[in-house]
Amino acid sequence: MSSEPVGSTSTERLVDAMRQIRDRCVWTQGIDHDMLVPYLIEESYELVEAVEAGTRDELVEELGDVLWQVVFHAEIASHDADAPFDFDDVAEAVTRKMVHRHPHVFGDEAAPTPEDVVRVWNAAKAEEKAKRSSALEGIPQGMPSLALADKVLGRAVPLGVGPTVDADVVDDEDALGEQLLAVVAAARANGLDAERALRGAVRRLSARVQDAERPVASPTDG
Repeated sequence: MSSEPVGSTSTERLVDAMRQIRDRCVWTQGIDHDMLVPYLIEESYELVEAVEAGTRDELVEELGDVLWQVVFHAEIASHDADAPFDFDDVAEAVTRKMVHRHPHVFGDEAAPTPEDVVRVWNAAKAEEKAKRSSALEGIPQGMPSLALADKVLGRAVPLGVGPTVDADVVDDEDALGEQLLAVVAAARANGLDAERALRGAVRRLSARVQDAERPVASPTDG
């Protein structure tokens, strides 16, 4: 017997709708986390498009589609035999993290300027990640090459590793976009893959970061 999703809030109704679909839809029952990844990527790009050029209704729709992916993953995980979790666990975990990273909102830390907020955020994040063995740990290697390069550079530069930058070369996004487009065009003209080339450069930069992180042996070592 079919029934409408139940719950006293829209979030509860959303989670119940997912539960009922998972229980009664044979296609949905066969989906696992890995199989959902392409859908999450596609929905994320559609959300970006809605943010950049969409209407209010399109933005609402695409945000909902991304949220549905989160609920879907949580429902799958709720049936995991070894380490189950549900949507409430996801919501509670991210709430705890955001509270910890905003002590200027939920604690006594002072952050009167945007620069202070960034400082406080980075300090809280560094505390959470203190057990990481490398500054690069936690960076998803499957990111598009430009996003990956930006992320790795953000970790590399504080360690004194990275290319020399002339900040005056590019001073606005339009000019930057034209330069990037020209680089891709040059790559195409020469039969090169710009995506693969940048990923290779990022891998080499990552190797330099890892070299910089290795302790330097002293003359008295072994």
